[in-house]
Amino acid sequence: MPIAESELILNKDGSIYHLNLLPDHLSETIITVGDPERVPTVSQHFDSIETKIHKREFVTHVGYYRGKRLTVISTGMGTDNIDILMNELDALVNIDFVTREPRPLEERISLRIVRVGTSGSLQADIPVGSLLVSEHAVGLDSLMQFYPLVETGLEVEVARGVQQSLQLDYRPYCVRGSDLLREQLGAGMVTGNTLTCPGFYGPQGRVLRLDLRMANLIEQFQQFRYHSAEGEFRLTNFEMETAGYYSLGRMLGHEVTSLNAIVANRATGEFAANSEQVVNDLIAKTLERI
Repeated sequence: MPIAESELILNKDGSIYHLNLLPDHLSETIITVGDPERVPTVSQHFDSIETKIHKREFVTHVGYYRGKRLTVISTGMGTDNIDILMNELDALVNIDFVTREPRPLEERISLRIVRVGTSGSLQADIPVGSLLVSEHAVGLDSLMQFYPLVETGLEVEVARGVQQSLQLDYRPYCVRGSDLLREQLGAGMVTGNTLTCPGFYGPQGRVLRLDLRMANLIEQFQQFRYHSAEGEFRLTNFEMETAGYYSLGRMLGHEVTSLNAIVANRATGEFAANSEQVVNDLIAKTLERI
């Protein structure tokens, strides 16, 4: 059955509602950044730019880097925006906008999606200036309360462990990213397990004028450990999107990885004086390997 107009919303020019993109605007490999102003920081390295599109916080540049066609898109912050991004990217390649029907299984396209973003370290041994690739992501947000995510045994146990450690009324979710992309892009980087928080202040243990319900939240993040046959699982860093990427990527059939420029260390209280350079180094390394 065709997908209703209220579910798959298209603009008058036939583009997808929020991203304002047409299927031809997408390359097989997509770089995503949170900050709209970071899109030109990536695309300035392109040999040529064929398209620039801007709607809300979603800024898109399409061009060529060393002969390879790439799309770079900004997402804004939070897994709510990632829900929009991932569903609309998938719709662009896996739904026929004329018939409004999903493409047959054998014709479906798997995108390569690489998040390039900033993050804060939870551990003293991961200093500011580090580059980190996320092996797993643990989501403290509620996005997966609305989707039938299937987790592995290890992922379920880690999520339960985080729930018990933080005494949460709900179970977080845990998802492993793309092994293929992590091996291709993450060589020489710290391999970590990223905590995705539903906010920047309270959920990340920051106190300005509001106290926290859990005064030792950061310490609990830092001290969490889960031991299995695969080794020790600890939380290395936190941000606000990766778990949304990994869970939706798994369910939709896309390869997704998250690359993090560590610009703060919550264990030592440091913030990188050269944070822009750390991000630029990550962008350059990503483009070299992509």
